[in-house]
Amino acid sequence: MKIAVVGTGYVGLVSGACFSEMGVDVTCVDIDEAKIEGLKQGIIPIYEPGLKNIVVRNHDAGRLHFTTDLPSVLNDMDMVFIAVGTPSDEDGNAEMKYVWKVTETIGDHIDKPLLIVTKSTVPVGTSHRIKERVQKRLDRRGLSNLGFDVASNPEFLKEGAAVDDFMSPDRVVVGVESERAKELMTRLYRPFLLNNFRVIFMDILSSEMTKYASNAMLATRISFMNDIANLCERVGADVNMVRRGIGSDTRIGKNFLYPGCGYGGSCFPKDVKAIIKVAENAGYEMSVLKAVEQVNENQKKILFQKFSEFFNGVVEGKTVAVWGLSFKPETDDVRDAPALQLIDSLLESNVNVRAYDPAAMDEARKRLNDKIYYAKDIYDAANNADALIVPTEWKEFRLPNWEILKKIMRTHLVIDGRNIYNKEDLFSYGFGYRGIGL
Repeated sequence: MKIAVVGTGYVGLVSGACFSEMGVDVTCVDIDEAKIEGLKQGIIPIYEPGLKNIVVRNHDAGRLHFTTDLPSVLNDMDMVFIAVGTPSDEDGNAEMKYVWKVTETIGDHIDKPLLIVTKSTVPVGTSHRIKERVQKRLDRRGLSNLGFDVASNPEFLKEGAAVDDFMSPDRVVVGVESERAKELMTRLYRPFLLNNFRVIFMDILSSEMTKYASNAMLATRISFMNDIANLCERVGADVNMVRRGIGSDTRIGKNFLYPGCGYGGSCFPKDVKAIIKVAENAGYEMSVLKAVEQVNENQKKILFQKFSEFFNGVVEGKTVAVWGLSFKPETDDVRDAPALQLIDSLLESNVNVRAYDPAAMDEARKRLNDKIYYAKDIYDAANNADALIVPTEWKEFRLPNWEILKKIMRTHLVIDGRNIYNKEDLFSYGFGYRGIGL
């Protein structure tokens, strides 16, 4: 089987590499020539544990190829996956220009039957619109009877664990409208699920909605727990105890019940916005998700609020150490990261910022330029700091040497945005502590 994956971001590159790991002949396509040349040399444009080894191994084995020229490979393929970006536009809608560009290219160049699979997160109905656009271009070319199929195969990968998620998925959702498409997708995914074939086939519209609904549900759980955490602080309850209590209910479960300083990344913020817009276009208001979005925006301000309250609003000239810049551990993705909103607020208040992240320093520099100090390690970041704020729970932050930090920090305040520390331990070292919901 031969497939092309158009787009070499988190979704496209991980998908292409993992398919090739199972013996599929894969060609990854991207319009960025520098990125493609780098991939040929084993230079991975994103930080994702385990990805580099898979890319290099399969490229060397001749199963994974890279090109900028989709038309040149299109008619050698059994399937083409569209995995380009669909960022939010200024109104919150999914920006579809990259999807339509790929669609036009396919319609202008296919000469034989092909399965076109939407992997990008797209508004409900997109796959049908792709089919219409391709068919119109085939009609213009006098190829009205050329058989092709469309399918929807949304991804559910977690950044930082994307390779493991792809290689051992808990389920694969596929929307199809023909037996041929179902057969091809079954052949493609069977090697990943030999012992338990967990592919859920459904209609295309339901498949596209499933992606949005899944991310919206997870975002809702996060915002719900953050709301509960804020209330816990005001009434004197401990959110960690509350989380354990409600998570033990099998109807609720324990996942995604951790309070923090808000969600970010490439999926939840834009997908919540997009499904709200999908609903508006259908004449319906997603009241719950609008509240989820508002809670999250407010939660991203909470770290700065705790810092300012500690110093009674007099923060100008203070120095803050920020541990963690990515929106979550094990990734270099800083899109909509709570840490960046925190830093913006600190800089607006004339606070000096010393930041460290194990993977996201270069990505953060693209956004922040030289407005902050980029530290070489956690202790360099904390030197002479008036506060240590932790927006991202990287493992290497969990057991620092508090005695060293006590010596090098000017004011001994820790603001823990992910509740990774025990406040009694920090009190014993002479630190002030502020968590979320504690």
